[in-house]
Amino acid sequence: MKLETLQQLNAERAARRPAIVVTDTATGEQRLVKAADIAADPLAAELSKQLRMGKSASVEVNGKKLFLNVYAPTAKLVIVGAVHISQALAPLARTLGYDVTVVDPRTAFASPERFPDVPLIAEWPDVALPPLNVDAYTAFVAVTHDPKIDDPALLHAFERGCFYIGALGSKKTHAKRIERLKQQGASDADLAKIHAPIGLAIGAVSPAEIAVSIMAEITATLRLPAAAKAQAA
Repeated sequence: MKLETLQQLNAERAARRPAIVVTDTATGEQRLVKAADIAADPLAAELSKQLRMGKSASVEVNGKKLFLNVYAPTAKLVIVGAVHISQALAPLARTLGYDVTVVDPRTAFASPERFPDVPLIAEWPDVALPPLNVDAYTAFVAVTHDPKIDDPALLHAFERGCFYIGALGSKKTHAKRIERLKQQGASDADLAKIHAPIGLAIGAVSPAEIAVSIMAEITATLRLPAAAKAQAA
């Protein structure tokens, strides 16, 4: 890899922006495609597919054999609320390769005994969230049922462009949440990003089942193209 390409790649990775190195296996010629440039690239379909999957792959296009080396940031999961669902969700997400952090100012809930080996921040969202560098490769889940905690956390998630935002609660609860967030300046586009009731509709009852439904929805949001998600809905 040329030094210039390597430097550009390292800059993208440091900024947690995905990128793909395209190598012509016959000639060894390489080029870097940044995430922002994929849509306009001649290989847009192939690049988008591999980026969604988070995997490198060999492809053949117009008689050329190419290797697409995918560099995607490690996905994060920020869970606001150290509740029973979170106790099941955090280890499940970690087995799927997510960097998980649990935020809850209530120290009776956010304790190492309840969340062994999971980073905990027992602070209010306005203090806890900014240092986490929440970004477009972050899934964000609010499950406290306490507007004083969930609402400012959701507003932060809107600002940071998380790829998934979910909030616990019934349709009635969510309707009240929408009104509160509107009064705090959230746009209709922001509010439409919230998955609520949270998780796929699999008939989940227990905290563990709800955790499975949440991770399934997060996975679908990350991996499936919009058309496939609409068809599956």
